[in-house]
Amino acid sequence: MSSRIGPAFHRLRQDRRMALIAYLTAGYPNLESTPELLAAVAEAGADMVELGIPFSDPLADGKTIQATSQAALTGGITVVGALEAGRRARRLVAIPMLFMTYLNPILSFGLARFCKEAAGAGIDGLIVPDLPPEEAGELRAAASAQGLDLVFFVSPTSSAQRIDAACEAATGFIYCIAVTGITGARSALDPKVIPLIERVRERTDLPVVVGFGLSRREHIAALEGHADGAIVASALLDAIRDAPADPVGAASGFIRGLR
Repeated sequence: MSSRIGPAFHRLRQDRRMALIAYLTAGYPNLESTPELLAAVAEAGADMVELGIPFSDPLADGKTIQATSQAALTGGITVVGALEAGRRARRLVAIPMLFMTYLNPILSFGLARFCKEAAGAGIDGLIVPDLPPEEAGELRAAASAQGLDLVFFVSPTSSAQRIDAACEAATGFIYCIAVTGITGARSALDPKVIPLIERVRERTDLPVVVGFGLSRREHIAALEGHADGAIVASALLDAIRDAPADPVGAASGFIRGLR
């Protein structure tokens, strides 16, 4: 099966809309609620969802995602559990879904097996923060064989060579890091983001998506006309954390507030 990501961006471009991409941690606040949360953010206006598979040593994640990942791990989340959550969510939504996780869980599970089971669960793409494009040949082949897109990161400090490598290796979209450092909600958009988007656009026709630190409607608005998508993660998870009695309602309300 082919990925839903490319067609989704094509439709959004026709509608002159930027994709709003929501990040959720698989198994947070519990495994049972993950598909319901995913369906809620989709209904509220998210165009795609990243579903994070927790890992015990998340190098790129800030305090919020680390905390949600640890809570999910304590609650018993596994790669198998995340795959099942994705499978259950796919029955509820038609929007593209991506897994974001680190290389170690993929290798431990089995690279080819992981890609096959992710595709079978209805996942459309993979984001692996600690995998450089220059070292991604085996995963690229396994993902491509299953119709999965593979997304790579670039940042304001990336060299021209690194951006070239990411653009050459990626499918689906390019993930532009809005700030230097780990994830987490920020108060203002880094002024280096727009020049970074322009550098990437010079090298690829792939959609360009911005993430890390986006938390407010004005952040999204500032990217309109520049980026093809914006990823909201830590601020959404904060909203879920702060509403233990109704995490689904909190997630839905947060996404609606960004539209």
